[in-house]
Amino acid sequence: MTTRSITKHPKASHANSEELSVKIQPFGPSAEQVQALTQSVTKHPTIQKYLAKTRHRLLRIDLLDPAEEAKSARPKPPNRFQATFFDYTNNRTVFATGSLSRPATLELAESGLQPRPSQEEFDEAVRIVMRDPEIGAALREQRLRPYRPMPPLVLEEMPDGRAERTVAVGLLPPEGARDHEIVGVNMIKRKLVRYAPSERGRAPAMAAAHNPICGLPNANQATASGVAGSVWVTVKQGGITVWKFLLVRPAASSGTNGSGVELRFVDYRGKRLLYRAHVPILNVKYDGNACGPYRDWQDQEGMIVANGTDVAPGFRLCPTPATTILDTGSDVGNFLGVAIYVQGQEVVLVSEMEAGWYRYVSLWRLHTDGTIRPRFGFSAVKSSCVCTVHHHHAYWRLDFDVRTAGNNLVREFNDPPLVGGSNWHNKNYEIRRPRDLARKRKWRVENKSTGEAYDIVPGATDGVATAMLDWPFPRGDVWMLRYRGSEIDDGVVAVGPPYEAGLDAWVNDESLNGADVVVWYGAHFSHDLAHEKPGEFGHIVGPDLKRVKW
Repeated sequence: MTTRSITKHPKASHANSEELSVKIQPFGPSAEQVQALTQSVTKHPTIQKYLAKTRHRLLRIDLLDPAEEAKSARPKPPNRFQATFFDYTNNRTVFATGSLSRPATLELAESGLQPRPSQEEFDEAVRIVMRDPEIGAALREQRLRPYRPMPPLVLEEMPDGRAERTVAVGLLPPEGARDHEIVGVNMIKRKLVRYAPSERGRAPAMAAAHNPICGLPNANQATASGVAGSVWVTVKQGGITVWKFLLVRPAASSGTNGSGVELRFVDYRGKRLLYRAHVPILNVKYDGNACGPYRDWQDQEGMIVANGTDVAPGFRLCPTPATTILDTGSDVGNFLGVAIYVQGQEVVLVSEMEAGWYRYVSLWRLHTDGTIRPRFGFSAVKSSCVCTVHHHHAYWRLDFDVRTAGNNLVREFNDPPLVGGSNWHNKNYEIRRPRDLARKRKWRVENKSTGEAYDIVPGATDGVATAMLDWPFPRGDVWMLRYRGSEIDDGVVAVGPPYEAGLDAWVNDESLNGADVVVWYGAHFSHDLAHEKPGEFGHIVGPDLKRVKW
């Protein structure tokens, strides 16, 4: 595979600072290769035979990283793929797994799992709704507008314990009008399902469709999910390489439900810092269980405003900052993917994701002094549910390799001290720890041999799990674990159940002293749209990763 690299020199905003240059080089399979794979797998003889005489649909294709427990020194491109089909005739999911280099052979497996709908499947569900005399007329006359609600599927059990695939379709009236409704579309029978009026309006369980309707206007623009996309990013200043890392767009990110903008093989000034950094778990809980709870996904990209040069499919280098719904209050954009720009002495990476009516922003800021500021933002477009106070929880997975994949140590700082007269003490075994701003609590990951280290400094508004109104739903703040290649996330498929982050199961007293350390960092935010300040369109959380010795 041939690749090209593009170097741009956006000017830093500080006149006395040396100019930063950003070099982008594509890595791994291209979007065109995945598109070709989409065409070939649907026509594959094995698929044609297995799904003969059935009505079925290809929902998505995911590229699979090489399975390995031991870490590699350099990244390996995806070598396998998994195509997800839904067979409506038999109400089953069919997974077809194969090798990218030898796609002639497929391994098939069927499941009762209900994957979330693709855009094409949702569009078909809307066409079925259009056949209804009453609702169809309202849609054609634009008295109602279809939107993708939460949850995306209605999983009502049949007598045998299974659920017929039913896609949820929201029907939003104009501002100030009534008749808000969420319907189901049984894709097996191709039949509209309307729900009886209740205190939540006409909506399935776990959702609501009534007045008031809250949130920002929904642009209903295109999204991207299950799309290939990773690049090498090299940031130089004055000829010196400051940062080098592999950048993965949300639509190609790892984990059961994706993990936002993902960084891998992060080197600062030529030394390894992080093996992988991402947000594999995201969930939300409503006061009084007015809606949800939900386990959300982080791989469906939404539009942002980013003006610049496309340096690879899904990556745009911008001379000015890109803006998201958090910046402008607008759901309208012109770009799907990750925008990259220089602001002062920082390189900024930003993308926006959608999950039903939620809008999430995944952002990283990497400073020339070594500071990394991971950030996650929360906003919402028009729906009934978000009128009720709800609590978002994002969980970063920070796989530290400070100089080496092992021989690391975790320490905790408290002022006043917790142990003896020292502010610092070691965390020698796997443990869950709460934030404690009163003690200025922070954590340090250190290489035992060299003393090189990074601090994890909590954000002032990241919340404390036990103080959240939905406790014990958030489960905790910080987990310190020994690296296991199988522990990318807890394996829960959106939208659940279960909904809570299942990280406690991995805390089993394994030694951390001199080990390969993974830190999970949870941040919590209570979203009350009724009390947002003018010009405020959500909230953003996240810690700072600060260089101590390097």
